[in-house]
Amino acid sequence: MREWRRGRAARKADWAVRKAEWRAAQKCRRESGEDPDHGCGPMAPSNAFALLPWLLLGMGAISNVIKGETPNPWIGALGLLLFNSLYITLVFRAFDRRAREAASTRWCLAALGAVTCALALAYGGNWLLFFPLWGLATGAVIRGRLLGPVMFVVTALAGAIAGLDEGWDTLGIAYGTLVSGMVTAAILALSETVKELRETRQELARAAVDQERLRFSRDLHDLLGHTLSVIVVKSEAARRIAPRDMDAALGQIADIESVGRQALTEIREAVTGYRETSLAAELDRARGALSAAGIEPVVRQSGHPLPPQAAALLGWVVREAVTNAIRHSGATTCEIEVRSTAERVRLVINDNGSGVGSSTPGSGLTGLTERLAAAGGTLVGGPAPGPGRGFRVTAELPVENPENPENVENEESR
Repeated sequence: MREWRRGRAARKADWAVRKAEWRAAQKCRRESGEDPDHGCGPMAPSNAFALLPWLLLGMGAISNVIKGETPNPWIGALGLLLFNSLYITLVFRAFDRRAREAASTRWCLAALGAVTCALALAYGGNWLLFFPLWGLATGAVIRGRLLGPVMFVVTALAGAIAGLDEGWDTLGIAYGTLVSGMVTAAILALSETVKELRETRQELARAAVDQERLRFSRDLHDLLGHTLSVIVVKSEAARRIAPRDMDAALGQIADIESVGRQALTEIREAVTGYRETSLAAELDRARGALSAAGIEPVVRQSGHPLPPQAAALLGWVVREAVTNAIRHSGATTCEIEVRSTAERVRLVINDNGSGVGSSTPGSGLTGLTERLAAAGGTLVGGPAPGPGRGFRVTAELPVENPENPENVENEESR
């Protein structure tokens, strides 16, 4: 009894939580202009109360007891009370997975079967209609592979006992028992599957939101890291040349202002979700940033035009790799090479600096590696082969054939 009370309290608490979640979800749907979802909350029609009206099948037996047409009416009334109590207990336990799979629930089902068989053997007639109710309770409680053998036993008992009482005319009892159990099991299994699908859809939506937040944080990191690096480099250049060439220093300051304004524009576009990184624009920015840092840029590009998605991803790689070269490499030359075919594009960024040294790879390259992997590509960064070759970043991506492919050979060296 104590265990039953604890289970009842847990079900009440779970009901309150699910009801609050459902109301919150409905409020959100109304605020967003969507239609309320009447079939996905705790007010959905598939609950224990939907199975209680079937107890009306026992009204004939109740009428026999009231009218005194049943021998030993007190025994019949006690049997009716016991049957109804076990049936109600089972249908309520059927909608709680932990309670449904408990051993006590199986014992209740066996007791319901014993009471049903005893009443049918003792009285027959209208009392045989308790067999379909037993079948319904069985279909509500038993799931999976065990359902078939159990329903076979229940149906066989119903047919045998009904046949002893009424002969072959009561085969409908056996048929009704089988149908009630199997249909109930199918409906409840479908209801649970729909519920799981809805929960999965909500989980996928939450995962998509988390992925979008992660993407935005990576974009913002790459954007601000590059921009701040350029501002720092140009500020240092302005400070160095100001004592001997004020006009050149003012030019560097004007560049800082331009970079800051551009950064503000890009941040606004990134926040609103409309920013698209262009490979060509990033290559131009890389030339300017490297030159301002005293690093000679060498840019070579050849092959087919790239689709926007591939160009955007490679633009982020150029931005991150050039930012790292300016910050950490101490290089004098940085080579950027883009070669594309109809199937793949390869980007190689190589400087002649000190390489990785003792520092650990930054989160920018790690995030870009994950983004390229999601697009079917690869990104590898590490010391270039050979002594004194600096650091190399290699990115490869599959590309789709453009609508009007033109083999463009464009090599620029500066």
